[in-house]
Amino acid sequence: MTHVLTALAWPYANGPRHIGHVAGFGVPADVFSRYMRMRGHDVLMVSGTDEHGTPILVQADEEGLTPIEAADKYNRVIVEDLHRLGLSYDLFTRTTTGNHYKTVQEMFTALYENGYIIEQTALGAISPSTGRTLPDRYIEGTCPHCGFESARGDQCDNCGRQLDPVDLIDPKSRINGEAPKFVEESHFFLDLPAFADALNSWLDTRTGWRTNVVRFTKNLLEDLKPRAISRDLDWGVPIPLEGWKDRGDKRLYVWFDAVIGYLSSSIEWARRSGDPEAWKKWWSDPEAISYYFMGKDNIVFHSEIWPAMLLGNNGEGAAGGEPRELGRLDLPTEVVSSEFLTVEGKQFSSSRRVVIYVRDFLDRYSADALRYYICAAGPENQDTDFTWAEFLRRNNDELVAGWGNLINRSVAMAAKNFGAVPEPGELREVDRELLETVKASFDSVGELIGANKIRAATAEAMKTVAAANKYLADTAPWKLKEDKDRQATVLFTVLQAVSDLKTVLSPFLPHSSQKVHELLGGEGVFAPMPRIEEVADLDEGGAIQGDYPILTGDYADAPAWEPVALKPGVALEKPTPIFTKLDPSIVEEELERFNS
Repeated sequence: MTHVLTALAWPYANGPRHIGHVAGFGVPADVFSRYMRMRGHDVLMVSGTDEHGTPILVQADEEGLTPIEAADKYNRVIVEDLHRLGLSYDLFTRTTTGNHYKTVQEMFTALYENGYIIEQTALGAISPSTGRTLPDRYIEGTCPHCGFESARGDQCDNCGRQLDPVDLIDPKSRINGEAPKFVEESHFFLDLPAFADALNSWLDTRTGWRTNVVRFTKNLLEDLKPRAISRDLDWGVPIPLEGWKDRGDKRLYVWFDAVIGYLSSSIEWARRSGDPEAWKKWWSDPEAISYYFMGKDNIVFHSEIWPAMLLGNNGEGAAGGEPRELGRLDLPTEVVSSEFLTVEGKQFSSSRRVVIYVRDFLDRYSADALRYYICAAGPENQDTDFTWAEFLRRNNDELVAGWGNLINRSVAMAAKNFGAVPEPGELREVDRELLETVKASFDSVGELIGANKIRAATAEAMKTVAAANKYLADTAPWKLKEDKDRQATVLFTVLQAVSDLKTVLSPFLPHSSQKVHELLGGEGVFAPMPRIEEVADLDEGGAIQGDYPILTGDYADAPAWEPVALKPGVALEKPTPIFTKLDPSIVEEELERFNS
């Protein structure tokens, strides 16, 4: 058994999340985590809502709310959406907890004492109309190095160079389009150049990473500069130094506190589990492994900045040093970055209403239908366009006519002709071939999931579904009414295939796998689901007032990743369809809704 940390990007709590967000961080990480649990590993899947920074302040102003009221509102919306989608978090929390503040301040102190945080002046971007600090990522302009016209204030996604907003040509605020005003400010900076050699050495030990992550990160290391970790704000984690911690106009920068959330949420989970030291099994054990899931716009934070912060905590940068209270912390095993999901040829943009929100989608269609589309056609290695026509096709042709058809026909025929799982006679070669094909899929599909090749894993699983459908068509048990022994053998064989395929498909389609389990006479939980709990903050000092929702769950009873013999004699009833066939009219309806 291995301890596996699954760390998901933190969705920003300034509005509901759209399907592009969960395509990048949510569903792929959940498929991976469910599979690793089924293989017997001890998985800790953590994240939460990212609740600091200017965007929260902007959203709060628009709605006439305080920052914490806005964060409360959208934290709850996001928790409910991820719960409906079936994302099996051990803890989904938030960055405004007292526990998070304490962990962030401890990490800052360790970096500061080890000599990796320096104070210096820099030009900061201010909104002329509001006087507020503008986050680097909320400023866009032309890259001075490659001429890319949509470079952000922290980096250029085209050439990979690290930038400051003042470097951009013709910079504009993404919030209101105005040109920012640059003023000289005193801030704290993370001394990234001090980690250049250590980061390069660490990256050279990484194998199997997606090409885009390695290439992008290596490019970043060629031009490392100190990076600001404080901002002129009154909303965020206070800076834990004398002369700074009581100031109302200085806070730690949101990106700095957000990446520490992976650690703080692990600590919070351990404390809520009753064993406050349990988090160390995932963070301080050289044998533990950790996978970080996010969209490509977050690569820099997870392959460069967060590893640098961990190295600094450990005293393993150019300045040396020693770990403090947190002890030595493990660096990421792999950074799993997805590309972008577009929609009907357009880039998602909540501000421009080019968006399909998760909750709106789930109000009309099943969670597994969305999960399947993301698994089969998501932006794993390249930007991918979501279209309603393609969603309709995959739902009807693959889920309904493929997997759903196999389930319904086999269970219905067995229920009608035998009323139970039939007792098989002697197996023929064609029967054994199917069972061997299904058995082999545990290895082939599992290997692909373990390598985070979710699209290929989905295709491999559905290829096995197709083989079972072909077997059913070739053996035609509906024509074997005069040969009950052979009919029983064929139906048993295909039901055994369905039973094992529900296991193979459960990481992708947990809701429907639970239903198949019940159709075949199974009792209890087959595909464990998360639950929402209302909890109180563990510590004072955070921003939260009152109880708040978390996602958590009990996943220890996840089924083993292996074939399980089906027992003859289990009663069967006529099934109802597992999946809903969609009318082609939904395409026009959804396009009209989308374009309006």
